[in-house]
Amino acid sequence: MKKMRLWVMATALVTYATTSLLTGCREAKASDDAAQAVKSEELIRTSQSWDGVELPDYLQGRPELVAVKYEFPAGQKLGWHHHPVMNYGVLVQGELTIIGQDGKEKVVHEGEAVVEMVNTIHHGENRGTKPVILYMFYLSQKDLPLAVQHPEIPLE
Repeated sequence: MKKMRLWVMATALVTYATTSLLTGCREAKASDDAAQAVKSEELIRTSQSWDGVELPDYLQGRPELVAVKYEFPAGQKLGWHHHPVMNYGVLVQGELTIIGQDGKEKVVHEGEAVVEMVNTIHHGENRGTKPVILYMFYLSQKDLPLAVQHPEIPLE
């Protein structure tokens, strides 16, 4: 029950952070006649990463929520890595291709949400012509790395 309460609290905080981030990116316009209606669009709801694998149970203990903005220049390749914690994000500009070690690929387009693989080695590439801007949200714990690099695996 305590584990479920932590998960609900963490999910609520991350959802609030995501909504605040996306809402804050838009210009608010005041109306003299009436208040503007708030719009909401659920981008993703899943218990699986992008490759269809079930996400692990949430970690025991106090959660640490981390939000990171990534910018990848056109043509940039990220090295092989894995994430020891669950994370998801929203791509706000460009197109990002994520490649698993098994060769499976996922192309994430502007405005799309993606749930990353957990404890599975993969890498990303910006094959597009403009920079990728990606906001990622990690459900972590204090002192856990967000990603573990694997420089011993060469990029092709």
